Amino acid sequence: QVQLLESGGGLMQAGGSLRLSCAVSGNIRGINSMGWYRQAPGKQRDLLASITRSGSTNYAESAKGRFTISKDNAKNTVYLQMNSLKHEDTAVYYCNVFDSVIFRSYWGQGTQVTISS
Repeated sequence: QVQLLESGGGLMQAGGSLRLSCAVSGNIRGINSMGWYRQAPGKQRDLLASITRSGSTNYAESAKGRFTISKDNAKNTVYLQMNSLKHEDTAVYYCNVFDSVIFRSYWGQGTQVTISS
């Protein structure tokens, strides 16, 4: 079993920055990719960025240039640095990891990010 604990959300003014953290614990040996998603009210949950065990990254168009995903292997933590935040970035942000051995996906509880315009 894998547990995810997200932190770092909150209220921020437009133009500001936030860094989200996701601490991963449990049986992590099979985890091969980690990512951040977000879901705005009334909309579907969309992938923002992902990072593999080897460090390869992938970004959605909406995240390119403003968001950066990274990880600290020693802390088993994945981060999402968000800069130049906009009102439309307001959403619940979710951490996700994928175990490629047992083909199972795990989700965090979500952290609310609210950007005031």
